[in-house]
Amino acid sequence: MNINTIRRHFRESFRSLGRNGWMTFASISAVTVTLMIVGVFAMLMANVSHIASNLEQDVEIKVLIELTADAEAEQQLVNAIAHMPAIADYEYSSKEQELATLIEDFGDDWKLYEQSNPLHNVIYVRALQPKDIPHLAAEINNLSNTADVVYGEEKVERLFDALSLARNIGFFLIVGLLFTAVFLISNTIRITIIARGDEIEIMKLVGATNSFVRMPFLLEGMWLGMLGALIPMGLTIVLYHQLYDVVAPRVSGQLIELVPPTPVVYEVAGLLLLLAIAIGVVGSFMSVRKFLRI
Repeated sequence: MNINTIRRHFRESFRSLGRNGWMTFASISAVTVTLMIVGVFAMLMANVSHIASNLEQDVEIKVLIELTADAEAEQQLVNAIAHMPAIADYEYSSKEQELATLIEDFGDDWKLYEQSNPLHNVIYVRALQPKDIPHLAAEINNLSNTADVVYGEEKVERLFDALSLARNIGFFLIVGLLFTAVFLISNTIRITIIARGDEIEIMKLVGATNSFVRMPFLLEGMWLGMLGALIPMGLTIVLYHQLYDVVAPRVSGQLIELVPPTPVVYEVAGLLLLLAIAIGVVGSFMSVRKFLRI
């Protein structure tokens, strides 16, 4: 295919957009509305996943050291925990530090225990993978000089199950929404091309090859997808930045934390553009194909 033919295809694709103004507008509108919904839902699911990950990472194992353990025994326990491959990090806290935390959190009534501190020295442990916490807790509990291992077993397991369910539901919803978007957009583009069936048949009758007939329509489908994606991309980027600037300071330090705009908002915008182009090209290809069987 020489350069003049390529120029002709590009020129014809642009002319077709202008000649079929209302159908072009309908196709671009369908792409815009559908991708806007996809963009909003994609950002929602990104935040759900981010919040779920933060909740999982906040779960830690509290290892109570035996009251009878001396400094050497405690160090052996710390070393044993530190060398476990599933450990992300750990922190030693003396019983004096634990009591100070209780006094700070619950008031001066706990100062009564400063003369005779009944608390344990503690090691706080985080797992590399949150799902490994139950297994890791059981492994630590079998180590020497471990009095008890606390991580809220039943609550943690229910939390992980709920987060897994939320992720799975979100995944199936976004897949369903994407299929809906593909169906709506491709059918709108198909209607645009079917309305020009006579044009395609005439080109075939005068001897045009399939590739010669198909190329301008594929390019036109690509332009429709790109034009329809511009508004959803722009709104996704601008509105989420504004939402983050308003909401993030108000929930700072709390359990719920929005995912930062960069880079996720630009990744979603890029995916919307690629999705729109792919649907436009595929929709055009499938629609033109029926007219090439003459």
